[in-house]
Amino acid sequence: MDTLSFKTISANKATVNKEWVIVDADGQTLGRLCAKVAKLLRGKYKLNFTPHVDCGDNVIIINADKIVLTGNKWNDRVYLRYTGYPGGQIEYTPNDLMKKGASHLFRKVVKGMLPKNRLGAKLLGNLYVYEGTEHKHEAQQPKSIDINSLK
Repeated sequence: MDTLSFKTISANKATVNKEWVIVDADGQTLGRLCAKVAKLLRGKYKLNFTPHVDCGDNVIIINADKIVLTGNKWNDRVYLRYTGYPGGQIEYTPNDLMKKGASHLFRKVVKGMLPKNRLGAKLLGNLYVYEGTEHKHEAQQPKSIDINSLK
């Protein structure tokens, strides 16, 4: 048996194929949408996925202000932040983060679903969130995808 033909192909920065995709958040549930966006950012839907390489797509989320949270999660769910000083623990609700802007809420949720290292910070830079239908990335010719068709 010729074992030389069974080599594993790993993607690197030169061979990766990054695309621009648009995701419409109108009427979508926050956690389910962000889980799929995190997989898109990571590149897990691609055939040449490599865990230590940024092989994911650049994701543009439009209509972020029309996101849905079920139940009373707008006020009951709590996100924590710690300043590093005694008594410096700060609590945020999704309602508080939406008042700052929808990108604050989406970045907080998606960041928790990415790796906690330098690669995760770099992947989060590939996320662009806009509250309306307008965005400034027309020059990249992004393709619109149906997020419900992804698994």
